[in-house]
Amino acid sequence: MGSERERRRVAVLREYHLLDTPPSAELEAVVRVAATVAGVPVATLNLLDDVKQYQLTTVGVAGRQCARDDSMCAVRLDRGVFVHVPDAREEPDYRDNPWVTGELGRIVFYASAPLISPGGHVLGTLCVVDGRPRRLTREQIGRLRDLAGIVVAFFERHRLARLSAGLEETIQAREQWTRTVLDSIDEAVIAVDRSGGVTLINRAAHALHPDADLTAGPDGAAARYRLYEPDGRTPVPDDQVPLVVAMRDGLPVTGRELMIQAPGRSPRSMLANAAPLRTADGTVHGAVVALHDVTAEHARRRLLQQAHERLAAANTELRRSNTDLANFAGAVSHDLVAPLAAVGGYLELLGDPDESLEQPRVAGWVAAAARAVARMRDLIDALLDHARAGRAPVRALAVPLGDLVDEVLHDLDPQITAAGARVSVPGPLPEVTGDPVLIRQLVQELIGNAVKYRRPDRPAHVEITAEGPAVRIADNGIGIPAERREEVFDMFARVDGQTARGHGIGLSSCLRIVERHGGTITIGDTPGGGVTVTVTLPGKGSGRREGCRSDRRGSG
Repeated sequence: MGSERERRRVAVLREYHLLDTPPSAELEAVVRVAATVAGVPVATLNLLDDVKQYQLTTVGVAGRQCARDDSMCAVRLDRGVFVHVPDAREEPDYRDNPWVTGELGRIVFYASAPLISPGGHVLGTLCVVDGRPRRLTREQIGRLRDLAGIVVAFFERHRLARLSAGLEETIQAREQWTRTVLDSIDEAVIAVDRSGGVTLINRAAHALHPDADLTAGPDGAAARYRLYEPDGRTPVPDDQVPLVVAMRDGLPVTGRELMIQAPGRSPRSMLANAAPLRTADGTVHGAVVALHDVTAEHARRRLLQQAHERLAAANTELRRSNTDLANFAGAVSHDLVAPLAAVGGYLELLGDPDESLEQPRVAGWVAAAARAVARMRDLIDALLDHARAGRAPVRALAVPLGDLVDEVLHDLDPQITAAGARVSVPGPLPEVTGDPVLIRQLVQELIGNAVKYRRPDRPAHVEITAEGPAVRIADNGIGIPAERREEVFDMFARVDGQTARGHGIGLSSCLRIVERHGGTITIGDTPGGGVTVTVTLPGKGSGRREGCRSDRRGSG
């Protein structure tokens, strides 16, 4: 029942404080007399609030609570009249009640006299029941009504005695107890009245707001208490302060996260829970908020997240290292062991006393052995470069790519000339931030690959351009199938058909360099054939080095 009258009825019931004190001997005697008057084995004194039915005292049965919706007394409680039901099994209002059906009891006969306060509110009933049908006489009904009046008189006497006997002392003691409890906890607690003035503030709240004006109203409360959103930058609007919301809407506010930034103090992250304060009739007359400091919890969460990220990075690097070790074993078994076996074979031939050592044959053997040794040296150099790319310290310096590309092209000039290739830089290149040695290794590897993997049926052309922070190295070479462009970044990967031109380490090293700089590297198509490698590294704004145009052609 949600009417104003019902709310008032429940409020009046609670004013008697009957549910938190044991029944007096007089009340127990009245209930026994009621059972005798009605000639039944069971009598109860029932009180009903908005949720439950409470059996304050009973005769012939153990007292128990039940939901108000299950109560027989609640069916006609609002009428405030004597209820007389000879056989509840035949009454539509009662026959399906759990006290009748056997779920809670097997009541057949039921009668109740309402307990009506001086203000006309029905507090409960004086109830008599039996497990078989029966009827009360008019005289019995009259006596039960009289007994109900006596019960209400006892209630009134109890209420008046409670109010008159040391009421002020009790209130003061409770206030002192409340203050002691509130000051002993770490949560900040603040209560305000309807006008927004602070009526209660505990020790922890004083520590958060030592200089706040406690007499001010809700206007400007967010600035006065220095309340911000969790980002620490956005001020909380006055109409969104938890105390204001709880008082305005009459509803609790739970889990509202805020940040308090007092001058000269570290920011504090707080979790606010607010609730309206109501009078006995349900009117909102203020609000209370509890603030729980979660700053340390957030710090622990950040540290845990950082630890998870470091662990994930370490696991990723460990998996990559394991893959590199497995690939290294394969490379050693092929690219090192095979040339070494060849060198050993030629040395055996040179040392065979039965072999006719003609000068042309000896020169061929020596040349083949030298090629095998060079191949092993190239592989070892590539492995060392790969190791440096993954583990060398990364310095953060300004690196003008235009100057660096000119230096790399000068170093690669013999290779470019031998290939008959042309490398052009038609425009300026940006300045990036990173380690000059590693970035030079990256650029040299990418240009060298573009020249190395050329097509035999046309002159090689490599073009280096930039758009914003992205640098593109485009060639017209043999290309890389789209489905294998991720694979080429794996260590020892080769995708150039049957021609074993390299060890498959270079692009893997490039990827490691770019990732360690926080950049990206991708492979796409070049119009007309070939691949375009796009590298993006941290830049220095839009600054570029002008005058870095070059066009280096091979002599072939």
